[in-house]
Amino acid sequence: MTNTKENVVWITGASSGIGKAMALEWARLGYKVVLSARRKELLEEIALQIKNSGGEALVVPIDIMEEKSIKNAVQSIIDYWGRIDVAVANAGFGVFGSIDKLTATDWNRQLRGNVTGLALTVKYALPYLKQSQGRIGLLGSVGAYLPNPNLGAYGASKAAVHSIGLTLQLELKGSGVSSTTIHPGFVVSEIAKIDNEGVWHPDRPDPRPANLMWPTNKAAKVIVKAIIKRKRNYIFTTHGKVLVWLQRWFPSLLRTIITKGPKPE
Repeated sequence: MTNTKENVVWITGASSGIGKAMALEWARLGYKVVLSARRKELLEEIALQIKNSGGEALVVPIDIMEEKSIKNAVQSIIDYWGRIDVAVANAGFGVFGSIDKLTATDWNRQLRGNVTGLALTVKYALPYLKQSQGRIGLLGSVGAYLPNPNLGAYGASKAAVHSIGLTLQLELKGSGVSSTTIHPGFVVSEIAKIDNEGVWHPDRPDPRPANLMWPTNKAAKVIVKAIIKRKRNYIFTTHGKVLVWLQRWFPSLLRTIITKGPKPE
């Protein structure tokens, strides 16, 4: 990837939060950026920002809950730019509630979005990533490693993302394609503002600790760097690393901490 101006990065969930910040960071580095999410008007604003800064951007709306939408998005990218060099499966959301309260509908929606949608994003991009010996980025969470009271479905979905990443690293061996699974701790996002039906509530407070929250631009820089360097698994934020370490070596202490404090994203 020495000539970044010829390389195309595709980001799902690019309309806000980490996805938006990553789009701006990839553009800053000289990549052509494909912006995908459901909210086309927000994508258009980001694309305009990139173009006004001298970059190139393409808006391709997508619904990760629909396989046809993912397949069509990839075809649109190939029709326009003819290649994909980086695919970042960032789109996702949280379903909230204790396991004894979650319905089959809740579970199906969570896993369809965070797991199936992510896996199909990779599937349809892979033929072109193999041509370019490109990079895959999967957005997981430190929740993949931790107990997640009232976020059991979300944690399970991110544990699945972690497993998918490990599997891809073996399945793609020798192909020239790398797969990097990113596990962030607390990062500014809209996740707490979206309910279990996918409805956005702009005034809903975020229960996560503001003093530990990373800004999205800071998170985007470390994520993009990890993908470029073809790291396999990357946990970031200091508190995220500490929590995962505690779960490995002092799980009882971690359980005490989690039951007394806010839940990790």
